[in-house]
Amino acid sequence: MQRHREKPERMEKVIGIDLGTFNSCVAVVEGGTPVVIPNRGGYKVTPSMVAVTEAGKRLVGHIAKRQAVTNAENTVFAAKRLIGRKFNSPQVKNALTTCPYHIVEGPHADCRLQLRNKVYSVPEVSAMILQEMKIIAEDYLGEEVRKAVVTVPAYFNDGQRQATKDAGQIAGLDVIRIINEPTAAALAYGFGKNIDRTVAVYDLGGGTFDISILEISSEGVFRVISTAGDTFLGGEDFDQRVINWLVEGFKQEHDIDLRQDRMALQRLKDAAEKAKCELSSVLETEVNLPFIISSARNEALHLVRVLTRAKLEELIADLVERTIKICLMTLEEARLEKDEIEDVILVGGMTRMPKVQKGVSEFFEREPCKGVHPDEVVALGASIQGAALVDDSEDMNMVLLDVTPHTLGIMVVGGYFEEIIGQNTTVPTSSNKPFTTVRDNQTAVKILVLQGESKRAEENELLGEFQLTGLRSAKAGEVTVEVAFEINADGIVSVHAKDVETGKEQSITVTSTSGLTHEEIDAMMREAQDYSVQRREDEETEGAKQEAQTLIAEIERLFPEVEAVVAGSDFGRDAIDKARTVVDRARDLMERNDMSALKEQIDALSRTQRMFKGVVGKST
Repeated sequence: MQRHREKPERMEKVIGIDLGTFNSCVAVVEGGTPVVIPNRGGYKVTPSMVAVTEAGKRLVGHIAKRQAVTNAENTVFAAKRLIGRKFNSPQVKNALTTCPYHIVEGPHADCRLQLRNKVYSVPEVSAMILQEMKIIAEDYLGEEVRKAVVTVPAYFNDGQRQATKDAGQIAGLDVIRIINEPTAAALAYGFGKNIDRTVAVYDLGGGTFDISILEISSEGVFRVISTAGDTFLGGEDFDQRVINWLVEGFKQEHDIDLRQDRMALQRLKDAAEKAKCELSSVLETEVNLPFIISSARNEALHLVRVLTRAKLEELIADLVERTIKICLMTLEEARLEKDEIEDVILVGGMTRMPKVQKGVSEFFEREPCKGVHPDEVVALGASIQGAALVDDSEDMNMVLLDVTPHTLGIMVVGGYFEEIIGQNTTVPTSSNKPFTTVRDNQTAVKILVLQGESKRAEENELLGEFQLTGLRSAKAGEVTVEVAFEINADGIVSVHAKDVETGKEQSITVTSTSGLTHEEIDAMMREAQDYSVQRREDEETEGAKQEAQTLIAEIERLFPEVEAVVAGSDFGRDAIDKARTVVDRARDLMERNDMSALKEQIDALSRTQRMFKGVVGKST
């Protein structure tokens, strides 16, 4: 007798999400091949934009972008540049002067976004984009998606990573791993190729810049050697240079500063982005913005200027140079010469710019690879990592060894920064150091956890703080406290402090000091779930209405022919009257939004349509 074999359990799909500054992208591995999932419009990338309409309706993606000019104050773009940042940070101060939407201070000294009459946290807005990616994936796969790998810039600090994980949680996703964008790109580049290469990934996106040097081995090991970057350098800054050039020219001509008008600012942003993209393929383009603003005498003023590629390259030359300096620093950290880099992979939409490509090829003294799609490769790499985490088959056998982008340590006496884990240390990792008390009878120590490269503690970022109390009373230097740092595979930091003699211990998992509370996250999760349910209901309603309208149109088209065939009989006239009643009732139910009754009426419409087709068919 043959032994019964249990059917193997179907593996849960893990999606990979590139949560970008300009655009976001979602991918999944199917049959061992990573594929990008298109949204309903057929686009493989979705604008990372969120808006709230006057009626209080939430818009995400292309639909948010289309209404940005007329609803500039309530349309958020580039939220990624603000995630995990404090309100008083230089980056947020910069955004306050350049963004048409309202940025306000939150209850934890974080920055928040005001849309209409409600204030949202930045992770909450990012969650709306992640939720859109989740819905796109669910529509494509035909099943619920619960797990995701989400990418972040390699140079994101601990607070920014934690805030991104919070965004995933709010969106209803179990973010099983956070991975760095350049590393994800290298995964997609090397996956299944069986190659041994040392590669540089140059990632210049909408809001951030990263450079990572990796070793890819034919055994499926992807090892990051060094990484560096700037989390406030990207396409937004290139656009801003064009905006400033347009604004200054208009100011000289009309003595009006267009930055004071939010709608004008949004129109300038759209025009600058369009001109920048066009100049990657043409040598000059016209920026034409009619009726941009009214003068003091109530005259309609227009902005018309020609921007050449040469002028654009002059405006942004120093930004490209900043990326090249970071590349040089990263090579030095990796202790590699340029000729030891075998491939240069370009990632991010800004790498389409000829000036950027020229700068990279001149620095690395080789032409960059053309084999990856700059907008899709990061999401593809994230999906590969996701599949590898749940699939232990040989096809997905790979090891990813990333590094921590920043030095981690604590503040010591004199206000100095004591390093415990160095920059570019492979993660996951742990390290500890002993410290002694500095005062007689000191029974408590305050541990300030810091991240950065300065020797002065105040110049680095405070990640968190906690107290170890109950130390034995003794002379200065006689009590030893061991401080241990641990970084997990997501790059999230936890710190332990222990009295070596008594074993008394205190620890924290570091979350950004501007992070959300558990209560806030729970409330945001409930709201996101409510939105998801409502959206599905709205889609179902819209689908039923469209189906009913299609059937009604078809029946009404057939009415004259059917009447001509059956008008001579009482039975025929009765059938015509019943058909009109079915159509009228369906219209009434649509007006009243009575969906349960409309679904039943759709059956009646379908029967009527089939009958009409049958009558017309017989007559011919």
